[in-house]
Amino acid sequence: MTAIHPREILIYAIAQLLDGVKHVAVGASSPIPAAGAMLLRAMKAAKGEPVPRISVLGSVDHNFFTNGSAELFDCAAQGRIDAFFLGGGQIDGVGNVNLVGAGGYPQSDVRWPGSFGSAYLYFVVPRVILFREEHSPRVLVDKVDFVSAPGVSERGVFRSGGPIALLTGKGLFRFDKSHPGFILDSIHPGYDLNEIKASTGFRFHHADQPSLTARPDASTLGLLRGKVLDELAETYGEFAAKMRAELP
Repeated sequence: MTAIHPREILIYAIAQLLDGVKHVAVGASSPIPAAGAMLLRAMKAAKGEPVPRISVLGSVDHNFFTNGSAELFDCAAQGRIDAFFLGGGQIDGVGNVNLVGAGGYPQSDVRWPGSFGSAYLYFVVPRVILFREEHSPRVLVDKVDFVSAPGVSERGVFRSGGPIALLTGKGLFRFDKSHPGFILDSIHPGYDLNEIKASTGFRFHHADQPSLTARPDASTLGLLRGKVLDELAETYGEFAAKMRAELP
């Protein structure tokens, strides 16, 4: 079996979560989500299938916006973005995201960059993937200290968007709006259910024996390590170089 880098598992998982989208937007400082979108495009192209449009903020080659986030928001409001990614300093069990700071707001113990347009995009983009590589009780909390973007809304609130999944460095969760809450979909190689439970600050549903997160096959790895890293280097040169240096 071909040795694989842990981040290749994440990139492949993102490509699978994006399957079927026509337009995916990726925010700034998001090399792994960008790589996942590029991998999906490369996989579709290799099969001769229609490829998704990718908008990576901060990129020249992979971004048709000319006015940055203003056009991103307009495009999302018009229903022309199918998928987006959100992270956060804290994420809780009902999909709430905190991008402001830890501790009692406004006297937060730790301050983060801020909410920006997270709540807006969370409401209008139908397929929002929560992504945070760190999987620890510090990040995955029972209840966020500040709600930058709510995972669910009260009845009667019109909302076309919301979370569909949470991907971390240890596992993949699906979001069930009927609970609301997360269901552990799969565990990445090298981890087990007990470790996932100990690392997660919120309760989640899971099978008695959760499945293992899928690995990319040899042809997909070839695309990832070749075409995708080449494309990624245009925006994230240091990340792409580090990935190549760390490949098994």
